[in-house]
Amino acid sequence: MITATNVSRWYGQVIGVNDINCEIGPGITALLGMNGAGKTTLIRLITGQLRPTTGDLRVFGLEPFANPDVYRRMGYCPEIDNFYEHYTGRDFVRYLARLDGMSASVGNARTDEVIDMVGMSERANRKIAGYSKGMRQRIKLAQAMLHNPDLILLDEPLNGLDPVGRREFMDLLGGLADQGKAILVSSHILFEVEQMTRSLLLLHRGRLLATGDLGVIRSLIDTHPHQIRIETDEPRRAAALLAELPNIVSMKFDRSGDAVQLEVREPAAFYDALAAAVLEKGLTIRGFSSPDNNLESVFKYLVEA
Repeated sequence: MITATNVSRWYGQVIGVNDINCEIGPGITALLGMNGAGKTTLIRLITGQLRPTTGDLRVFGLEPFANPDVYRRMGYCPEIDNFYEHYTGRDFVRYLARLDGMSASVGNARTDEVIDMVGMSERANRKIAGYSKGMRQRIKLAQAMLHNPDLILLDEPLNGLDPVGRREFMDLLGGLADQGKAILVSSHILFEVEQMTRSLLLLHRGRLLATGDLGVIRSLIDTHPHQIRIETDEPRRAAALLAELPNIVSMKFDRSGDAVQLEVREPAAFYDALAAAVLEKGLTIRGFSSPDNNLESVFKYLVEA
């Protein structure tokens, strides 16, 4: 649905985004980066608020800048609130439904439907001025879904949500993705996004560092061997057996005395060999983990590279 080819956006001498190449299709894709990485600039380009300085950007095969044909198929939740504070949540969403061209009856029905979807039915008749940050986020998502768009863009949508609300919000987005919609979520909170999707766009200082599945991205960072911790009641025997396995870079005993810490290359091949060794040698392993199997470590490696 979205294709960017050598897309750059400059603000005078300041880089917004630089030479972005990517494709975004159905499902949830996370746009990740620290504050100032260029996430909001890229979203504004996709939503047609900005025009690329150089390069070609297409949404549904069309240039998005000031293009109503693109807007009709797109829903947008900006990071910054811009409500009519004296409206109730229901009145606000209903008003936008009428602006979209819906009749009064259709607009009222659709308003009730999307408000229920985001879990705001019991609070929709309260004025927005009294809403919490989390309630505002839900109403923003409701208005974005009014016209049943094929593409939904959310700029930092998890800000202000409590843990339960965050889980409900993620489940809602997952349900929309299951319907075949494309959802682009920007965030700088890595552990939250990791619970939502494995499909990533990693931005740093305006440049796209990596795209694709988290596991694939991690496997491509060859300069940083994969770290694995294996817990066992036989650490010395385990070390002797593990030393025979392929792609071992380093090995040491954990300070606790009941674990072996490894660095390996090609972790998929190592895990297969480990399973075979456990079965053939009768090695007892109580557990194993890897601090590298998370988004924060991957992002750190990419930024340092």
